Amino acid sequence: MAISNKKRKILLTTGNKSEMSVGYATLYGDMAGGFAPIKDVPKLLVYRLCAWRNRLAPVIPQRVLDRPPSAELAPDQKDEDSLPPYALLDPILERYIEQDRSVDSIVAEGYDPAAVQRIAMLVDRNEYKRRQAPPGVRITQRAFGRDRRYPVTSGYQNFQKDRPF
Repeated sequence: MAISNKKRKILLTTGNKSEMSVGYATLYGDMAGGFAPIKDVPKLLVYRLCAWRNRLAPVIPQRVLDRPPSAELAPDQKDEDSLPPYALLDPILERYIEQDRSVDSIVAEGYDPAAVQRIAMLVDRNEYKRRQAPPGVRITQRAFGRDRRYPVTSGYQNFQKDRPF
């Protein structure tokens, strides 16, 4: 940000929708900047877009794409140490956020109840962090912010019958 301010150039952030959903985009890392071009792009789609771009001309080093995702808050930390793999996380997030489905209806599709409940809790609890993010491009049906907001004050919790947290 200091370089951005000094050179009067906008800094692009790197946080994607999957990370933003569950609080794995860091305020002073992935979210530091003035514009978030991929804040509404799920992690698996980010990888597909990178592969597409590299087919045009290789600009993204393969080691970057092969490295396990990590918020890098601790040595040797990987996102999968505390989250399901993105191949499982992204479909659950799509159902919960984009389709506004309940925990019970997602579990009824065969997803692990504990994982779905935990992911839904992370999404709801991290609204405060998403509100601190810079603006970005909307590409999905329900982007965070205008399309999906969750209260952050007064200890609000959604007490729907099928949402136990």
